[in-house]
Amino acid sequence: MRQSQKTEQADHQLKIGPEGQRYTGARSTFPGEGTMISGMEFSKRVLTRNNLNLAYLRVKRNKGAAGLDGMTVEDLLPYLKEHKEELVKQLAQGTYRPQPVKRVEIPKPNGGKRKLGIPTVVDRLVQQAVAQVMTPVFERVFSDNSFGFRPNRGAHEAISRVTSLYNQGYHCVVDLDLKAYFDTVNHDLLIKFVGQYINDPWLLRLIRRFLTSGVMNGKLLEKSSKGTPQGGPLSPLLANIYLNELDKVLTSRGHKFVRYADDCNIYVKSKRAGQRVLESVTRFLEKDLKVTVNREKTTVGSPLRLKFLGFSLGVGRGGAYARPARQAKERVKRELKRLTKRNRGISTDKMFVEIRQKMRGWLQYYGIGKMATFVKALDQWLRSRIRQYFWKQWKKVKTKVNNLKRLGLSHNDAYTFANTRKGAWRTAHSATLTYTLTNRKLERLGLINLTKTLQLIQHA
Repeated sequence: MRQSQKTEQADHQLKIGPEGQRYTGARSTFPGEGTMISGMEFSKRVLTRNNLNLAYLRVKRNKGAAGLDGMTVEDLLPYLKEHKEELVKQLAQGTYRPQPVKRVEIPKPNGGKRKLGIPTVVDRLVQQAVAQVMTPVFERVFSDNSFGFRPNRGAHEAISRVTSLYNQGYHCVVDLDLKAYFDTVNHDLLIKFVGQYINDPWLLRLIRRFLTSGVMNGKLLEKSSKGTPQGGPLSPLLANIYLNELDKVLTSRGHKFVRYADDCNIYVKSKRAGQRVLESVTRFLEKDLKVTVNREKTTVGSPLRLKFLGFSLGVGRGGAYARPARQAKERVKRELKRLTKRNRGISTDKMFVEIRQKMRGWLQYYGIGKMATFVKALDQWLRSRIRQYFWKQWKKVKTKVNNLKRLGLSHNDAYTFANTRKGAWRTAHSATLTYTLTNRKLERLGLINLTKTLQLIQHA
């Protein structure tokens, strides 16, 4: 398990299509035939040195918190040097037992909590090794309309497809919402769906052990009778395998749809057709897949008003285009307001780093959308927030006078302005502060220019 193998090579192997990998000799993926890959038993393919090294590099790169045993990603290599042979032997003989996952909850944008299950780093390594061999097999059978957690596919490609469907005349969408999907996946059905393409007892037994390993919620061990906890490398693949059954049904019925993990939008040409589709798909999901459709959040409406993956659609002369949804705009402004709160008591250097980290990622994601006007206004608002922050930081009149003089004002002008009775927000918009704390000055101090950054991203 050496570190000399390049992480870039690992990523390349994971991203290239199945035709370009060494799995091209995979046996036919019809029921009952998927027990060997490239003439090698599935278990042996998983446990090859190269595959395990690849899994180690990926787990190390993904970092992540320690699991139940407290072992960190940094501890993994020393552990493997000492216990590698024992681990491989247990896996080969089928005696390996995964540990329970550690339950953590992270806040969701809508105010709720998303439950994650953090496996131990050793379990993450094993899951990653299994996922690497399973993925090329299932990439051959997954729908072209599925975009989540797949090589060379993502949210941007999904939104591009949505835009294309609207331009084809599909102006109504069935926005499906599954209630606690990852926590309600039926284990028996999932094993059945995996077995349709890889009917290998060793693999099916190992997957079931991961599914039933339990969840440690504080000091309480909860049994896992259903669900595939989010947080492990194998969970996204298993979630896609399960909902691939929905994809097959939608395809057989001739529906136009886009699915990203458990977010699924079905596109139709009228609201009446949408209601019919919603009723029939709900019956299939709840009766055949044993998952629950959240009727409060599931709706039939226009893609111009509803959001999907944080985007809505707009329409111009050239047809439909993507734009950040209203909720996404409100959230980012709320987050910037929190970061620039005038009583945070942190240095502006640290604040500018936090803003830069937040906004680079946000602009990178939403940069495919049309939002130049919004970003320009956000830029202006953010600079006013920063000027307000400086003004509050200076506090005393003497400090304000000295800083204003340093920024180019005469003593008399600085003294007069420092004694203003206007509030901090109104002062931030004054001609004096915009003249002294100019946009260029704020950039030199480290504040990101959102408009320029967006232009760089869109023209890259």
